[in-house]
Amino acid sequence: MPISRQTKLRIAAAQLNLLVGDITGNSAKVLESAIRAKKVGAQVVVFPEMVITGYPIEDLALRPAISKAAKEEVEKLASNLDKNNCGDLLAVVGYLDRETKPLNAVALLYGGKIVARYVKRHLPNYGVFDEFRNFAPGSGTLIVRYMGVDIAVAICEDIWRDEGPMAELAARTPGILLVPNGSPFERSKDDLRLELLRKRCQQIKAPIAYVNMVGGQDDLVFDGDSIVIDKVGVVVSRAKQFQEELMISELTVDITSAKPDLVISDDVKSLSGEVRNEITNRLSDEEEIWQALVLGLKDYIFKNQLKSVVLGLSGGIDSSLVATIAVDALGRENVFGVLMPSKYSSEHSLSDAEELADNLGISIRKISIEPAIESFKKMTELKSLAEENIQARVRGSLLMGISNQEGHLVLATGNKSELAVGYSTLYGDAVGGFAPIKDLFKVDVWKLAKWRNQVAQVEGEKSPIPKNSISKEPSAELRPGQRDRDSLPEYETLDQILEIYVDEGGDAESIIKRGFPRELVESVISLVDKAEYKRRQYPPGTKVSRIAFGKDRRLPMTSGWRKRS
Repeated sequence: MPISRQTKLRIAAAQLNLLVGDITGNSAKVLESAIRAKKVGAQVVVFPEMVITGYPIEDLALRPAISKAAKEEVEKLASNLDKNNCGDLLAVVGYLDRETKPLNAVALLYGGKIVARYVKRHLPNYGVFDEFRNFAPGSGTLIVRYMGVDIAVAICEDIWRDEGPMAELAARTPGILLVPNGSPFERSKDDLRLELLRKRCQQIKAPIAYVNMVGGQDDLVFDGDSIVIDKVGVVVSRAKQFQEELMISELTVDITSAKPDLVISDDVKSLSGEVRNEITNRLSDEEEIWQALVLGLKDYIFKNQLKSVVLGLSGGIDSSLVATIAVDALGRENVFGVLMPSKYSSEHSLSDAEELADNLGISIRKISIEPAIESFKKMTELKSLAEENIQARVRGSLLMGISNQEGHLVLATGNKSELAVGYSTLYGDAVGGFAPIKDLFKVDVWKLAKWRNQVAQVEGEKSPIPKNSISKEPSAELRPGQRDRDSLPEYETLDQILEIYVDEGGDAESIIKRGFPRELVESVISLVDKAEYKRRQYPPGTKVSRIAFGKDRRLPMTSGWRKRS
């Protein structure tokens, strides 16, 4: 056996919230974290994937200037670490490199310089970099000997497959594997990560330190959840979700003979002081989603240098939930509600919206849209659905006008169920700059609203969302007595069909086999397929499911394919 003895290794996992393209700002965060890691006696500090450039950078990667700036910043960072007494700290730093094409790279910094580099052949963004999909993940493997320990490095997707880098590392028997990551949040994904890490641990027979970023970037949100496991798969440390954190872990590693590519130091040094490994309790499903939605909206607003939001309040569950998310994300002083009643608006719609605003403590104004609707009718004759949609479009125009005048970003309040079947009005309720709940099915909207009220009650606060907004039957109130179920199946049924068709990728036959009537299934699938043009024009919003519209699933807007599969 190649194992001769064991030693202790102290690793800092720097779980950071980054801004794409802010190379100097991101580098400053890296330096500050490294200094903190050094103060607590860490020997190694690992940062998320592409920490210098931020992630995902999409088409910015095609501009040579950004990779040039990133490489120069990494060299400067190495020097700055040395100047700040961190030269003997091994720093694992992700960045954008470039040869003939953009490269996803990690630099190992030590002694004031870059001592090694590990490169993946494609960037972690299939939507933009399809041309890189033919390259195998990773270009060989990298193992460096530091403090007598053979330390291997892999980047994110390198650990997805048994073959490639993982097979090579299994043959080389490193002492530990470090994995910088940019892994977006999805419901229940944290358990999948741990399962994958344990599988790789069994394969390479070594501990793994998995370091993930945190924060919102456009329609993605990263939840952190960095994990360190020992060589038998037992969790040593686990970081918080949705929060920046410098997680310090101390673990026992084998001193192996893995024939390293580079020897930095053969000296085995004892650690000073004590470190208590911490395992943060996982959040509940509802709290995970809530934190994801709150952080996604918060970072979208503040990273884009915006300050406030405005939304239409109807007294319904969707706008109530969005307003509550906005207050949790931005503070009540930065959320502005607008009531825009028509002659079809019910008294409870107004009273429920006013109760919500009072519960949240947000500013609210009331604007009757009836004069504008009458003006439209005088200009042209519109009937039936076209007449109903005037109301939605007047409201959309008013919100956009307020946005232009006062500088608030408009929040769209549609949910995934509506988006799926096209139950929205272009240039009406579909207007906005961000759509916080666009990846939540209607049943999840109700569930999350009830959960948020329960949290308030436990904390001794007033429940933000009126009970009537949760319990009353959904209606757009565009005509007398209108109900959503006049046009759609009951949401409990609709969402089950949509989950199979959209999230699971099932076809009509597989849905029918689960007990749903053929006529209903084919009708719903037809609505989904025909609504793609609407979804393409809908605002971005935080992805929380495995398959999100606009991010993971796109259909042709023009198609002659009629088989519902």
